[in-house]
Amino acid sequence: MTSASNLIRRLITGSALIGAIVYVLFWAPIWVFGFVTIAFVGLGLHEFFGLIEHKGIVIERWIGLGVGLLIPASIFWQFEPTKGWELFFMLFAFFVIFLLQLRHKDNSQAILGISTVLFGIFYVSWCFSFLIKLRFTTAPGIPDGRWLVALLLLSTKGGDIGAYTVGSLFGKHSLIRRVSPSKTWEGVIGGLLFSVGGALALWKVLPGVPPVQLALLGLVLGIFGQLGDLSESMLKRDSQVKDAGQILPGMGGILDVLDSLLFTSPICYFYVRKFFVGM
Repeated sequence: MTSASNLIRRLITGSALIGAIVYVLFWAPIWVFGFVTIAFVGLGLHEFFGLIEHKGIVIERWIGLGVGLLIPASIFWQFEPTKGWELFFMLFAFFVIFLLQLRHKDNSQAILGISTVLFGIFYVSWCFSFLIKLRFTTAPGIPDGRWLVALLLLSTKGGDIGAYTVGSLFGKHSLIRRVSPSKTWEGVIGGLLFSVGGALALWKVLPGVPPVQLALLGLVLGIFGQLGDLSESMLKRDSQVKDAGQILPGMGGILDVLDSLLFTSPICYFYVRKFFVGM
């Protein structure tokens, strides 16, 4: 496939995703937002566990998927059996995976199998679940949590687009060649500028937040978004695959789209709680 045709497929897929996100976030009933978020967690976990199995590591995939889906579902429906219930679910998975490991005749990969499933739950499910928490966050000057989710998406994915575009057009100095040969320092700078711009684009709909705070948050999200992208590239390189999946033409898998958001979702939530809600 030529780079031009791949770019066209990427643009078509990206446009369709943007349209779907706008609909789900602003026009669809709130349960649709919850369903889509939980579905993305499930698909992302499925692809992550596929990377692990590609390395020949035996894991308890269904336990990981089950607990991984319980975390965002419990947050959305506000099912809180105990304080810190998310850790409760992860502890439950920890015990169950250990028990199931005992039935294997070969325990040579026990540490790898147990730790990678737990890491997947934390990395994909717990981190992305902060998107739901952000949706339910309100404060003076923040009319609706939907705009906070929009802020996260605009800043994070805007940074992705900026890094890709600027890096493709002007990139000359490699960032970390052994992890991702195509990423450049020029792309990093472009991504950060786009992230800040994406955050500032919403200053009129977030009247209670000073523009300097939006710009600072955009910069923070830009940094962590690119770290998230690099981290997933490292995982794929370790598994010796180009993309985590093939569900999205021109883009790869769900995990390839979520990678930056897995880092920025919790960062955005805690930043908003600390600096926006307390204003």
